[in-house]
Amino acid sequence: MMESGGKSFFVTDASLWVARLVPQDVFHARARDWMSANREAGTEMLAPSLLLAEVAGAVSRRTGDPSLAQRAIAQLENLPGLRLVEMDRTLLDEAAQLAAELGLRGADSVYVAVASHLDIPLATLDADQRDRAARRVAVRLFE
Repeated sequence: MMESGGKSFFVTDASLWVARLVPQDVFHARARDWMSANREAGTEMLAPSLLLAEVAGAVSRRTGDPSLAQRAIAQLENLPGLRLVEMDRTLLDEAAQLAAELGLRGADSVYVAVASHLDIPLATLDADQRDRAARRVAVRLFE
């Protein structure tokens, strides 16, 4: 994990946040514990603003509860230690290049672009994203 001024950073993808927010998820306890430990250590978690739509859709689909998805988004928007990175043209161009170069799914390429642009590791539960992204960024996979 890279550090800047004594502070550590990770780009955290939607798979990790969904696991953290959905208690029935098989990775819930591991995601919760990892995020809590990193938050206590002062680690800052970053994600593209796309995170909000991805998490809302996944939580709603998995639970069948749109209000739970809306509460999850409100939590993320107000969570200390999570910084949302705006998706400007430069980031989207880099994501498109990475999608083409690495064969990444569109949304996955945006997370990898943030990690690449900021030169920080990506934390994910997605093995395909990990395998493809590892050619460009450091990746932490939870299995």
